[in-house]
Amino acid sequence: MDRQSPLGRVVAAVAAFAGDHVPEVECWCVALSGGADSLALTAAAARVRPTTALVVDHGLQPGSDTVAEQARAIALELGCVGAQIISVEVGVAGGPEAAARTARYAALEQARAQAPVLIGHTLDDQAETVLLGLGRGSGPRSIAGIRPYDPPWCRPLLQLRRQHTEAACRELGLTPWQDPHNTDSRFTRVRLRGEALPLLEDILGGGVAPALARTAAALREDGEVLDSLAEQAWRDAGSDRPAVAALVGQPAAIRRRVIRLWLLAGGAVDLTDTHIRAVDALVITWRGQGGVAVPSQLRDQRLFARRRDGYLVLSCEPVRT
Repeated sequence: MDRQSPLGRVVAAVAAFAGDHVPEVECWCVALSGGADSLALTAAAARVRPTTALVVDHGLQPGSDTVAEQARAIALELGCVGAQIISVEVGVAGGPEAAARTARYAALEQARAQAPVLIGHTLDDQAETVLLGLGRGSGPRSIAGIRPYDPPWCRPLLQLRRQHTEAACRELGLTPWQDPHNTDSRFTRVRLRGEALPLLEDILGGGVAPALARTAAALREDGEVLDSLAEQAWRDAGSDRPAVAALVGQPAAIRRRVIRLWLLAGGAVDLTDTHIRAVDALVITWRGQGGVAVPSQLRDQRLFARRRDGYLVLSCEPVRT
């Protein structure tokens, strides 16, 4: 296989990722949907290390079980040492895209048997994520995009374009599954992919997707430094009950990261910039205001952040129906 062939390029990316991030791992899993990105990734992964394909059937479309079975069979043909189908029930929280993602990652976590999981996100997915974060004003953590390595999740194709995975599939003689959701304009990401990014490419003369990916990488590097400083500040302030006096003098970027770490450690989930800024107000603009409600990982409970006797404290209270 020519290293510069489409498939060779994908294999090289996977091998380089393995050497950089998981050199000691003997075997791994790959999330396989049957689309071009995950098919190319599966073929490459199986050439680098023993690979088990995990095929999640969301059950959202007629015939999804057939699509899943076809993907499982292809995985074995591509050299995987194992392949299994995981059927899930998709909820409604956060909308259809978010609910499907939550169900998928939970299924992969349960099935991976402590092995890392390779996921076929490409540079194009990264660009869409950054643009989505920009449009929503989600802050630098969102604009920093998708992490290449966020154990156990591994994304070795973030430097490759979608065209590279499609070309690899053609080289292999594979016909990828075309998910109807990927062309459904009801989904924001689909419109970004099909309308917004092509328009930006036209207006700015090309190179927008790589530029957005570079922006994500730069923000991620800066964010990692700030996160490290925030972790130390959190320990210094008191992990369970941060002292307001230890936080008030911190730069805003550090202080809000400390608040985020504290809330997450206390069982908060799905935190937004609005939640964090409201808790931050307990530190910097204290006027005796009441507690700030934040989402809890327990459905029948919710968390309240309060300032009490010079400390930030969390309390868990039942949701009233």
